[in-house]
Amino acid sequence: MASDRTTYSRTNGGLSHFLGGSPGAVLVRLVLLSVVVGVLLAVLGLDASGMIAMVRHYAMELLANSAHAIRAIVHYFVLGAVIVVPIWLLVRLSRLAARR
Repeated sequence: MASDRTTYSRTNGGLSHFLGGSPGAVLVRLVLLSVVVGVLLAVLGLDASGMIAMVRHYAMELLANSAHAIRAIVHYFVLGAVIVVPIWLLVRLSRLAARR
């Protein structure tokens, strides 16, 4: 029975450590903070659907810009590799020939 208590204490202690306090107290703080932030957002004229749409829009823009950046990086890689790889190969072959 003592080991059951120890296991429960370790589990609860780990959860409390992760949450930053007891689960009940954290829940109460999150509810109160959510109400305060909700009131502030309502005063500013923002609503949940508008915020979700805004986050979705920015995520799509980030994805589109990332794809453009990746294409540019691949382009620069291929452009540089056309010069770098043959020179590297010639240097390696010349070093191999010099050893013999």
